[in-house]
This record gives sequence, C-alpha cells and structure tokens, in this order.
Amino acid sequence: MQIKSLTFLSLSLISLTFADDFKTLAGKEYKNVTVSRVEPDGIVLTGKAGISKVYFTELPKEVQERFGYDSQKAGVYSAQQSAGFEQVRKQQEEASRQKAQASQKENQSRAQQASRQNDLRTLQSRYEELQRQEDDLLLRIGEAKAPGPAYRGGKNNKTLLHRPNPQASQLPLLQSHLKDVRHEKEQVRKQFEKAQR
Repeated sequence: MQIKSLTFLSLSLISLTFADDFKTLAGKEYKNVTVSRVEPDGIVLTGKAGISKVYFTELPKEVQERFGYDSQKAGVYSAQQSAGFEQVRKQQEEASRQKAQASQKENQSRAQQASRQNDLRTLQSRYEELQRQEDDLLLRIGEAKAPGPAYRGGKNNKTLLHRPNPQASQLPLLQSHLKDVRHEKEQVRKQFEKAQR
C-alpha cells in the first residue's frame, strides 16, 4: 500500500515538472502546460495563457486515473471549498456593510457640522444686525430727547427759549422698538451660545 502511494506520488511529481497537453471532453485544448497543483476535484495548469483549473469531470478517464481522481473525495473537497467561499463572501459582505455604515455616519457627522457652522454664521449675522439697529435707535432716541431749536424770546429778546422738538412725539415708539430689538438680541445671543456647545 505504501509502495503504491509512493509510486503515485513520484509519478505525480514527475508529471508536475514536465510540459504536457490536455484536452477536455468538450474539446478545449491546453497545450504545453505544466500541472502546478493537483487538487481532489481537478488540476491547476500553468502555461503561456496563464493559470487555469480544469476539473476532473471535464477530463477523460485516463487523465482522471493518472492523477488519482476519487469522486467521493472530490465531492467532499468541493463542498468544503464552497463552504469556505461562502464564509469569505459573508465576511466580505459584512465588512462592506460596516464600511458603508461608517461612511454614512461620517457623512451625517459632516452634514451636521456644516449645518451647525451655517446656523452659527446666521445667528452671528443676525446679532450684528440687531446691534446696528440698537445703535441707530439709541441715536434717534437721543435726538428726540434733545430740546428743540433755540431762539431768543421774552422781554427784550434776551431769554433763550427752545421750540418743541418735532421728533419728541416719536419717543415712545422708538423706545418700544428699542425694547423689542434688545429682547430679540438677547434671544439670539442665548441661541448662539447654545449652538456653540
């Protein structure tokens, strides 16, 4: 039994080193190729055209016998190979799914960051606009509180009198508007601080 195995092994090794021609049952030819590997379900051939695996079921009976083809062993080997390929495929799918998930999270994070920055810019612009409005209102209130134009009157026109300020009638409206602007400005400031956290 051991002699048979050694003989088969030495014949297999000899056939692995020399170039050979093979023809499948379907008529496809592999010329001047070497057998680089014998597997339970077929042989791996190397030649000028590259590397090819030819299954024993595609080869004539004499080639099957030459390389010790056993259909039971080939079936077990093929099942193991298929299971291995299926496991690799599942692992690749899982890795791909995890990569897509990580990419989606990263994109969401970027979008949220961009949105946050945009919100901060909008709030800052609004705050600056409200500050300008407040400054303008304070100036107009100051003008409305000032006495009207001066003129000389009284006895002998020596007393300095002031005419009513025409803007004084707008003072309550200006002060109400100033209050609204300051309130909104405070709200915007709070929103800005909250958005920065």
